[in-house]
Amino acid sequence: MIENKVANSKLITLDIAEEVEAFAGATIDIAPQLWQGIALKEKDFREFVSTLNTAEYSNKIVAIYCSVDAIIPVWAFMLLALKLSEVNAQCHFSSPENLDTLRALSFIQQLDLSKFQDKNVVIKGCTSLRLTEEVYIQLSQKLQPVSNRIMYGEPCSTVPLFKR
Repeated sequence: MIENKVANSKLITLDIAEEVEAFAGATIDIAPQLWQGIALKEKDFREFVSTLNTAEYSNKIVAIYCSVDAIIPVWAFMLLALKLSEVNAQCHFSSPENLDTLRALSFIQQLDLSKFQDKNVVIKGCTSLRLTEEVYIQLSQKLQPVSNRIMYGEPCSTVPLFKR
């Protein structure tokens, strides 16, 4: 009889895509607030921020960006982030394409390491999310102090990265 060693192993597979689902994200494009599509008027922008429905950003990770090449002072991003902090939004200056990465980094920051203590961990490689290498770097560094082994890939085909 052939034994399925993968199914019977004591590996913990960490699927980032599954974990990140709990971290909701949203984006805000400042471009619609521009005067003639090129610059920001302080009075108009302050009005936009003061009337912004912040409920839809509550407890979310928010990527603030501008989709056009325009003159936008730094204070505009700060003002918007301060408004959103009232609803516990975690704001970043980032493109929408990096939102999954921001969500994953938030997951890593809050990761409970106790279930990985002295365990063999496989960080799942295939995911439906758009993640940068930064996510995998931060995750491996977070797990290293507590894990017995860290591998990357799928449980049936892993690349060993770390062994205590």
